[in-house]
Amino acid sequence: MYVGLKMLKDFMPQSPDALAEDAATLMDENMLWMLLIVEDDKLIGYVRKEDVSAAMPSTMTGLDKHEINYLLSKLTLRKIMRTDITTISPETEIEAAAAKMREKNLAGLAVVDNIGKLIGYINRNVILDVLMEEMGFAEGGSRIVIEVSDKPGILKKVASLIDDLGYSIISTGTFKHNECRMVVVRINTENPSSVAAALQKNGYEVVGPEDFRDEWI
Repeated sequence: MYVGLKMLKDFMPQSPDALAEDAATLMDENMLWMLLIVEDDKLIGYVRKEDVSAAMPSTMTGLDKHEINYLLSKLTLRKIMRTDITTISPETEIEAAAAKMREKNLAGLAVVDNIGKLIGYINRNVILDVLMEEMGFAEGGSRIVIEVSDKPGILKKVASLIDDLGYSIISTGTFKHNECRMVVVRINTENPSSVAAALQKNGYEVVGPEDFRDEWI
């Protein structure tokens, strides 16, 4: 899956000349942690919620109301924005975007085209939505987890066995646990016991939470 197919497009880009006070209200009302700043269709920076809060005149100062209002009328995003923004292209794979966000401890990434025009935004919620979609969570059914040695052809054999039993596979995924490969298969039934029994009969080790309880207690 590519970033361009899942990116957000309603992320409210701001002008650098927008007032910080208005930006603070916008972030509060829409529960945003940052705003992207665009000038002449080009991404030039971003501002975080904490940046805006830190730049605001404190109510504890000795300034009177008129002085505070005057300062607020002059405080634009251009004066407090950050320019070290990390961007990605729409062709980037979702997994690569997630890896970059984890590496840099970012909550989101701006998506730009080949001339630097801002075209979208991707955040942690998008990454989580893609994970749930890839694992078929919203489609119901049941999941079966098989612990296998890391050998080629496992998925093909498992899929063939499930097909022979008359069930359809909603999604598949593989994960590493210690030195073993965990194959996760979601199938279109609320009761996967017959599939689990058939897999075990054919030499596959079907596992569940009880098999790992000692590891998290």
